[in-house]
Amino acid sequence: MTQKDREDSGDMQGRPEKSGGVTRRSFLRHLGAAGIAAAALPGARGEEMKAEEKAVDSLTPIAGAVPVTLIINRKKHALKLDPRTSLLDCLRENLNITGTKKGCDHGQCGACTVHVNGRRVNSCLTLAVMHDGEEITTIEGLGQPDSMHPMQQAFVDCDAYQCGYCTSGQIMSATALLNEPCGHGVDDIREAMSGNICRCGAYPNIIAAIQQVRAKA
Repeated sequence: MTQKDREDSGDMQGRPEKSGGVTRRSFLRHLGAAGIAAAALPGARGEEMKAEEKAVDSLTPIAGAVPVTLIINRKKHALKLDPRTSLLDCLRENLNITGTKKGCDHGQCGACTVHVNGRRVNSCLTLAVMHDGEEITTIEGLGQPDSMHPMQQAFVDCDAYQCGYCTSGQIMSATALLNEPCGHGVDDIREAMSGNICRCGAYPNIIAAIQQVRAKA
């Protein structure tokens, strides 16, 4: 064994290092510490930046914000909104009412359907400030798991969903349909529900759920 090997072996066994020299043990120890610091700093800095951004967001007023009062599921919400905020984004982003889904965001799929003064509306196509003081109902206000609306119960009974993403919009449209002029044939219901797309193809079961409720009504 060479002198260098004996020194390295001594280092690994916890023997004192030579003063002023660089051994394999000290080199690896410093290398490991540097690696840990490099890995930790970006994450810590990222968390710090996020906290700073959140604090700035909470303190900075929205330029041109408009005061509006929305009555959502029988509860008043006094807000100051960018006038360009859609009703859908207001529900999901400002009020954290997320049962209303964002699908196409162009009014083509119906996933975002809510009731405004009892009528169904694509919430992605209307501005929140246009509904100051109006009654807005989302799927959360229609019923809850322990007290479901008859249409919600019918969707469960008829297995009228698959992935479930469109289901809240389907139920909101189907519920509004109960108060609209609509024939009782399958084609009539299909036409009345044509604004709501189910990409999973659960249409026969959706129609069955609607017919179940209409028959009881």
